[in-house]
Amino acid sequence: MTNTRSKELVLVVSFLAIIAAPGIIQTAVELRRGDPVQALNVFRQRPTAKNLRAFEREMEDASWVAKHLRPAMQYAQFRLLGEAGDKALVGRDGWMFYKPGVRYLTERPAQLTQPVATNTPLSAITAFSDELAKRNIRLLVVIAPNKESIYPEKLSRRAGGMEVLVAPQTQRLMSELKQAGVEVVDLFDAYRTAKRNAQPGITPPLYLVQDSHWSPLGVELAAKTVALRIISNGWSERGTIAYESKSVPVSRLGDVIRMLQVPQIEHEVTPEVIPCNQIVDRENRRPYQDNPDSEILVLGDSFLRIYQQDEPTSAGFVAHLARELQQPLTSIINDGGASTLVRQELHRRPRILANKKLVIWEFVERDIRFGTEGWQIVPLPPKPAE
Repeated sequence: MTNTRSKELVLVVSFLAIIAAPGIIQTAVELRRGDPVQALNVFRQRPTAKNLRAFEREMEDASWVAKHLRPAMQYAQFRLLGEAGDKALVGRDGWMFYKPGVRYLTERPAQLTQPVATNTPLSAITAFSDELAKRNIRLLVVIAPNKESIYPEKLSRRAGGMEVLVAPQTQRLMSELKQAGVEVVDLFDAYRTAKRNAQPGITPPLYLVQDSHWSPLGVELAAKTVALRIISNGWSERGTIAYESKSVPVSRLGDVIRMLQVPQIEHEVTPEVIPCNQIVDRENRRPYQDNPDSEILVLGDSFLRIYQQDEPTSAGFVAHLARELQQPLTSIINDGGASTLVRQELHRRPRILANKKLVIWEFVERDIRFGTEGWQIVPLPPKPAE
């Protein structure tokens, strides 16, 4: 009996020591540095729920144990269990996926309450379209498919026979926009056809293996699909500037890998070598540049930023669309903020709509549900004084 009690006592003491150790170590580190003991901050403010949550975040951000032990634990989970944390998911054949995109495709949000009519993608987009129409400006919506929608077979063996999956929310929004008279480019259909015609082992994928964004091939196909819609509908004529492509390969560590924030993993993973095609003016050989006086404005998120503002520059969607249309464009790019933030930026720049005949609005598919700041109705900027 005494032996059993001794074992129980050792177990309890060990458990309490494990719980107390991070706090003791953190206090010792702070005293050694000459810093104030952060744990005492809890007594320096009112114990409201808001203050306690803020205190908890401060303690977590400053934790010496978390900064030194968490990366090692995450590395072990990644290597031994294939677990990549809250933001990333390990797929098949070395493919990495952004978890919010996977959630968007696989989860069915419970419709417990009717969404507010002024804070839905449909209401925000149709209101934007109506305001543009009052100024004789057309709107063309381009939904950039989630990576997991185009390559579901790389997520799991159970999706092995699938080509392209379009989430019900995406299908519904595209259908409702068309019924409301808003033009939408169907990149899902274009990518489905490209996948069917791809030669295994020869044709590169439409998305990057380590990254959440489309590959140069995906960019070029999207630009050609959008340009075809614009020209065939007579919304703009091809210009007179001759652009051509210049091969500029870049080495890129994917954003999904960087989201892990584990240096050991970043050091082990070989960056992808990406064969980009930079767009240059054939006459002066200068890389593509926007023109604020263009009749076409392009709004979008990081799917427009990649290759365009990132290395090698002038090789993204905007530049390739300009090449297809043989004319420079105007663009506003807000990384991660295409649902609302990019239109707020447009509102702050009233002169940018001068002479515009067409606005192309790109946003990634998952933002239909997870858009930053939701889908607010943002008025157009007032017309500048003549």
